[in-house]
Amino acid sequence: MKPPFRADHVGSLLRPSELPKDKRDREIQDRAIRAVVKKQEAIGLEGITDGEFRRAWWHLDFLSQLEGVTLRENPGPKFGGTEEQPPIPTVTGKLRYAKPIMVEDFSFLKANTSKTAKFTIPSPSMLHLRGGRAGISRAAYPELKEFWSDAAAAYRAAIAAFGKAGCTYLQLDDVAFAYLCDPKIRDNCRKNGDDPEKLPRVYADTINRALEGRPAGMTVTLHTCRGNFKSAWVAEGGYDPVAEAMFSCHVDGFFMEFDSARAGGFEPLRFAPKGKKVVLGLVSSKTGSLEKTEQLKRKIDDASRYVPLENLCLSPQCGFSSTHHGNQLSQDEQWRKLELVVETAKEIWR
Repeated sequence: MKPPFRADHVGSLLRPSELPKDKRDREIQDRAIRAVVKKQEAIGLEGITDGEFRRAWWHLDFLSQLEGVTLRENPGPKFGGTEEQPPIPTVTGKLRYAKPIMVEDFSFLKANTSKTAKFTIPSPSMLHLRGGRAGISRAAYPELKEFWSDAAAAYRAAIAAFGKAGCTYLQLDDVAFAYLCDPKIRDNCRKNGDDPEKLPRVYADTINRALEGRPAGMTVTLHTCRGNFKSAWVAEGGYDPVAEAMFSCHVDGFFMEFDSARAGGFEPLRFAPKGKKVVLGLVSSKTGSLEKTEQLKRKIDDASRYVPLENLCLSPQCGFSSTHHGNQLSQDEQWRKLELVVETAKEIWR
């Protein structure tokens, strides 16, 4: 079966205790990644990640290596329940993919798994959402049209580099679509000088331009998220305001959060393109409380009213450690949740 798989996961995994102390020690990272690859394979996952063990942040480690990107303090909206806040990327010069970014990391993962090596990078919309027009240099980009063109070109180069290294499963991680379901985020967009009604289409069009000429045989998925930082979240609201634009993205599958009431119901799935996979994020990565198999089956049955069962898959709603801090659950709880995903998928799709 091509990815996304019936039992899949978003990407990041809780860091082993030695990693926060030695984030820059490549040998320690290598050992930790080999071990976590074996653990994923042992529980029956087909898409294998490196747990994002070489990153401090799910998005910033990649974005900050693009020429023209600078990080700055986050002015808001902010994660609740935590003093520390992730910085945000701003565009201070012309965007360009000037050097290989994380290609070596992917190559190491591919060399150490017999399954499908899955790699994740932030979507191009992450260059814009948090800072908006106010976070993009007017000297470099008097008009945003050129900015979006350069963003797409940079991503085409990045995707080509992963393809050349043998990547067949790439995921674009994106909070933009899900954030724009929340009125407070939409208000913040207006303060930044943007029109939140138009942004979903702009983001979708940029993703599509980034995927033009993608390597043959590469599956690309889009993961949507409402925020994931030390088990905290930012946005809430169903997918209705963005569903049509989001589902116009030329990806092969959509990882969507449906783990709590803040994600709304399954009705927006009626816009899902025929033949495309939808991966239902029904298992929370934010809490150690284990979901019930029968509850998951009922939700999948509800979703199948809008997307045929053969086009559905199951996963946690997000990664377990989108940043080096990790979410508030234990290693055992994390692995039990992933085992539950695999076991439930076997029961449903056999």
